[in-house]
Amino acid sequence: LDFPRRPPWSYEMSKEQLMSQEERSFQDYLGKIHGAYSSEKLSYFEHNLETWRQLWRVLEMSDIVLLITDIRHPVVNFPPALYEYVTGELGLALVLVLNKVDLAPPALVVAWKHYFHQHYPQLHVVLFTSFPRDPRTPQDPSSVLKKSRRRGRGWTRALGPEQLLRACEAITVGKVDLSSWREKIARDVAGATWGNGSGEEEEEEDGPAVLVEQQTDSAMEPTGPTQERYKDGVVTIGCVGFPNVGKSSLINGLVGRKVVSVSRTPGHTRYFQTYFLTPSVKLCDCPGLIFPSLLPRQLQVLAGIYPIAQIQEPYTAVGYLASRIPVQALLHLRHPEAEDPSAEHPWCAWDICEAWAEKRGYKTAKAARNDVYRAANSLLRLAVDGRLSLCFHPPGYSEQKGTWESHPETTELVVLQGRVGPAGDEEEEEEEELSSSCEEEGEEDRDADEEGEGDEETPTSAPGSSLAGRNPYALLGEDEC
Repeated sequence: LDFPRRPPWSYEMSKEQLMSQEERSFQDYLGKIHGAYSSEKLSYFEHNLETWRQLWRVLEMSDIVLLITDIRHPVVNFPPALYEYVTGELGLALVLVLNKVDLAPPALVVAWKHYFHQHYPQLHVVLFTSFPRDPRTPQDPSSVLKKSRRRGRGWTRALGPEQLLRACEAITVGKVDLSSWREKIARDVAGATWGNGSGEEEEEEDGPAVLVEQQTDSAMEPTGPTQERYKDGVVTIGCVGFPNVGKSSLINGLVGRKVVSVSRTPGHTRYFQTYFLTPSVKLCDCPGLIFPSLLPRQLQVLAGIYPIAQIQEPYTAVGYLASRIPVQALLHLRHPEAEDPSAEHPWCAWDICEAWAEKRGYKTAKAARNDVYRAANSLLRLAVDGRLSLCFHPPGYSEQKGTWESHPETTELVVLQGRVGPAGDEEEEEEEELSSSCEEEGEEDRDADEEGEGDEETPTSAPGSSLAGRNPYALLGEDEC
């Protein structure tokens, strides 16, 4: 679906006139889209004009636009109308960032990359993750409750800054000196350490400081789209995308340390912020924006678009998830009506939630019955966090899966992940309990998603794939969008 566009602007208009025109135009847009689609079909999307104004301002001041998407469901986070608007009406270069590539098999990542190249030829596609894993170490797809936290400065090992730099060099074609950015990447890689032996994450700042500008209401004043590109020899890169796609983590990975607070709560970033990565490179982070669409509510929830705390009936979304990945097998759930654990029993969404509540000890306050609602919310948060990873496939992926697994770019991605990941004994990992997924929202108990004992045996990876030893998602079923 189309999104609310910025109304025509002229220098003769005062600030009050433009604000009034934007208000009228936005209300007209809302009236048209709600008149054309029923509330049951129309997805949850942003209704706050101030948030859309921030998108308009970021696009006005940008020379290059980064559209960040989640590799697990990139088409959900990719609005074609924004692609047409940025590359057509604004004439800007658009870089599609397939983020969180550590949450999907390498072959699937390469397949999505070629899908977007084929259907949107003006895109520059970059692969990125702020938490690269070592593909040489086999991962157990069923240990979804085990969370590894690397000690040390993990941000400096992000996979993707070099690719993004090359894309920006191809776009600017020498009009901006990006040598300082290349030098910064080299410094970050040379100075990166994975373990400091102290048992605590290092937060000290090494190297030149990054200038961070917290924008206020004055920054929202309209200035009109600039016709001058790369003003004062600085390239301005605008970062836009849906909530929970990892925009803040991407900026932290580019900077090389944590400068942006990260939250799974949609709308965590309120005002757009600018960061001078180097004297010639400025990043502009726009708050997460949910574009209108006709996505089913279950997929909105699992994609982190719809706030889980606001769901009144979460069981349909749990059923949507469980019909596509073996949740009961991954979590070692016992059917609530099963007297013999080895016997086969049909599962439904309610059974899965009740079994999870029983295993986690979620009980209602008064009657001490299994709290299936809380268990359903917990399962959905595991899916949004990537512990239960539901990955969608581009059309035709199943028929060409062998081709993508043997594709040269797949091998290159595996090697690249191994190069930027930990080597030898330099990495120290500790398994920590699942932190509460509700601490940002404060609507559920602190231990809503805490880890259980985790001392049960876990099944091994499914065979039959050339990447089975490296692919931690070999148990997941097929699902094409």
